[in-house]
Amino acid sequence: MTQGYELYGAEASYFTGKVRAYLRYKRIPFSEVLATRDVYKEIILPRVGWPVIPVVATPDGETWQDSSEIIDNFEARFPEASIYPQGARQKLAALVIEAWADEWLKIPAMHYRWTKNRDWIVLEFGKLSRPGLDEAGQREAGEQTARPFAGALPALGVTPETGPAVEKSYEGLLGELDAHFTAHEFLFGTRPSIGDFGLYGPLYAHQYRDPVSGALMKRIAPNVARWVERMSKPPRPKGGEFLANDDVPATLMPVLARIMREYLPVLLATAEAFNAHVAALTEADRAKPLARGIGLHDFTLEGVTGRRAIFTFDLWMLQRALDSLRGLDGEAREKAVLMLKEAGGERLAGFPSYPRLARRNFQLVLE
Repeated sequence: MTQGYELYGAEASYFTGKVRAYLRYKRIPFSEVLATRDVYKEIILPRVGWPVIPVVATPDGETWQDSSEIIDNFEARFPEASIYPQGARQKLAALVIEAWADEWLKIPAMHYRWTKNRDWIVLEFGKLSRPGLDEAGQREAGEQTARPFAGALPALGVTPETGPAVEKSYEGLLGELDAHFTAHEFLFGTRPSIGDFGLYGPLYAHQYRDPVSGALMKRIAPNVARWVERMSKPPRPKGGEFLANDDVPATLMPVLARIMREYLPVLLATAEAFNAHVAALTEADRAKPLARGIGLHDFTLEGVTGRRAIFTFDLWMLQRALDSLRGLDGEAREKAVLMLKEAGGERLAGFPSYPRLARRNFQLVLE
C-alpha cells in the first residue's frame, strides 16, 4: 500500500504527459516515479502483467492503467472543477478530440520522433531505462528500448511514401490550432477540457520536447507552444470556465473538419472490420482479450494512400464520444448533430453499431 498517489511514467511518454497535466491542473497530490527497467520489472509487470505506462498506484492499493480510465477514476474522487463540459456540444467535441488525439495523432508523433529526432530520443530512452550507465551504455540500452517503438511505424501507416503527407497534415493542424489559441486559452475557454489533455499528450511529449519538432512548433505555431506551456503549468489550477451557452468556437471548426476528413473514414472502416472479426470468433474466443490489431486496411491522408493496421482500441475510445451523443435528445441532440454536420461529420451522428467494448484486467474485451 502506498502513502499517496504514485504515477509511474516518463517525460517522453505520450500518455504520461496527458495524466500528469491533469493531476497538476486538479491539484491532486502525487509523486512521479520514473519507469526505469527495474521499476518495470519490480512494479509495473507484477501489477499490470505487461510493460506499459502510465500506471497509477493509489493509497488504497488499487492499480489504474490507461490514461482515460485513470483520469475518469480521479474525476470520480475529485469532482471539483470537472474537465468534462456540461454542454452537449462542448462535451461531444471534447471527447471526439480526445479519441483522435490519443489514437490518430500517434501518426505524426511517431513520424517526427523516429525520422527527425531519433538520435536524441534513443539517448533519452537509455537515460530513463539505465540511469546508472555511462553515455555509451545508455545509448546501447536506448537502442534496445527503441526497437519496438521505431518498428511500429509501418503498422501506423508511416512509411517513406506517406511521410510527406503526414508532415503536410500536421503542419496544417498546427496552423489551425495556432489560430484558435490566438483567441482562446484552451479549446473551450479558460478551463482545460478532456480534449485539451488528450491533445497535450502528443503535442507535449513528442512534438514540443523533441528538439527538431519543438523548433518547428515554436517557429510556425508559437501560440500552440504557449498553450503547451499553459497546460504544463496551469495559470488557474482548479479554475477557469468553459465558454457560455455551450459555444464551440468557430476557430475550432477547421480542426473538427480535419478529424472528420482524415480519421472518420478510418473509424468507419475499423467498425466494419471489427464486426466481421467478432462474427467469426468462437464462443470461447469471445471471452478472451481482444487482439490490438485485426488486419490491415487503406487510409488516405492529404491525397496519399497508405496501408496500416486496424486497431480495435480506437473503437473503445470512440465509444466514449458515441455514448455522449446517444445520451442526448431533443434540442441538445439537434445542436450536437448540427455541429457534426458543419464539420463534415454527419456519418458520426449515424455511426454503425458494433459490439460494445470494455476493459477488464487491463485488457480490451467484449463487454
